[in-house]
Amino acid sequence: MATISLSQRSTTFRHPNHGSVVEEISGLIRVHKDGHVERPPIVPNVSCMVPLEFEVVAIDVTINKFTNLWARVYVPSSNRQFSSKLPLLVYFHGGGFCVGSASWACYHDFLINLVRVTCCVIVSVNYRLAPENRLPAAYDDGFNAIMWLKEESMKGSVSELKRCDYSRLYLAGDSAGANIVHHVAARLFSRPVLSPKGVILIQPFFGGESRTTSEKHSTQPVTSALTLSTSDTYWRLALPIGVTRDHPWSNPLAKGASRLSDMRFFKTMICVAELDILKDRNLEFAASLARAGAPLQSVIYKDVGHAFHVLHNYPMARTRSHEMMTHVKSFINQ
Repeated sequence: MATISLSQRSTTFRHPNHGSVVEEISGLIRVHKDGHVERPPIVPNVSCMVPLEFEVVAIDVTINKFTNLWARVYVPSSNRQFSSKLPLLVYFHGGGFCVGSASWACYHDFLINLVRVTCCVIVSVNYRLAPENRLPAAYDDGFNAIMWLKEESMKGSVSELKRCDYSRLYLAGDSAGANIVHHVAARLFSRPVLSPKGVILIQPFFGGESRTTSEKHSTQPVTSALTLSTSDTYWRLALPIGVTRDHPWSNPLAKGASRLSDMRFFKTMICVAELDILKDRNLEFAASLARAGAPLQSVIYKDVGHAFHVLHNYPMARTRSHEMMTHVKSFINQ
């Protein structure tokens, strides 16, 4: 995939119909004064087709036609024989809650490879984006996707899902998707529609008003997937208007956030990128989970930055991506 520049750029560009631009992350999203949102197609959207040689089948399914909630389901092809049903991994893509799709080529490719390595059935959820649908819309969509899977476990209307073991459910996501996983898991603790065996948080996108050391001093190139300015922009667009980054949806350690002790019922894997501005915040969250008694496995991936597993914009990223997939496989099979 080509290198993507996410550097923020201020502009006085005026659209003839929508007025001046009030928020922008260069190449990814532009928000106009009247609320109109543009998302340039910097990452191609692809169909669910998978080359035969990968031995993976994918289909798109509608979960809720009224909210346009859908998912892409990946399953090992019938050519691969398994003695038992397969674990079910529900995945949420990243993008600061504002961009991204289950049909983005980078996620499609990553999840095909993840299926091949882990031998899981994967349901990649396409949730609503901000600022058109600010939080908690993405959390609602995530929870509703789990409710749909509960119904599907009884109806069996999607043949590809008949091969999964619903008692071996895992929630996973990267960046904003990992944030969604955390908050959906918290809801599932109080409303056990389906009970996950574990959660996998890949470079979780959390925030706070107080800057961490890695946020203040980690120098990021303009091609970085996440800089401090882009992070702040995402939060302004995703959080309810008027709240700060210390809102519990952004800062899971803030006053009023879900109790981390509730998460001790889910084994947790946290994947941290060494060069990510979120590194210290991720490590602080991991330490807090451990103190709360959660069964925890955390891994720091050296010499790579945010979203390394999907961007692949430097050679080391491919190596670390494969390492991470093997770690996910081991975590699921524990």
